[in-house]
Amino acid sequence: MSIQAILLPLFVEVLLTYVLMFWMGRARVTTVSSGQVKVRDIALGQPAWPERVQQVSNAYHNQFQLPVLFYVLTILAIITKQADFLFVVMAWLFVVLRIAHAAVHVTSNRVSRRFFIFAAGAFVLLLMWIIFAVRILLAI
Repeated sequence: MSIQAILLPLFVEVLLTYVLMFWMGRARVTTVSSGQVKVRDIALGQPAWPERVQQVSNAYHNQFQLPVLFYVLTILAIITKQADFLFVVMAWLFVVLRIAHAAVHVTSNRVSRRFFIFAAGAFVLLLMWIIFAVRILLAI
């Protein structure tokens, strides 16, 4: 596989993170500027943010949980030359599920749907790690 094909899903995941970050930043600045929230009320934590702002914030912060394992795996797969067609297909599946997870977070925020999508993404990533580990440990 080409390095571009391997890295493209990672780039899309990074783009998702930045889109959510800028969305969150704009929502927070707008909320503070309008006087809806006072800086002193959010200086030490999140509880004072309105629900909509918190939804976007949660979606953004979630990009620094499970996706970190995806970033590490992608780098290791490149270094060890284990990033093949199966890896790229699974990487795209993981990223699509992350986009879907973020979409649910910032729209309906239905916990049952969000959990199902999260679990599916976690399972795909787990499979990717298992395949990678087996290949490395058995030197396939």
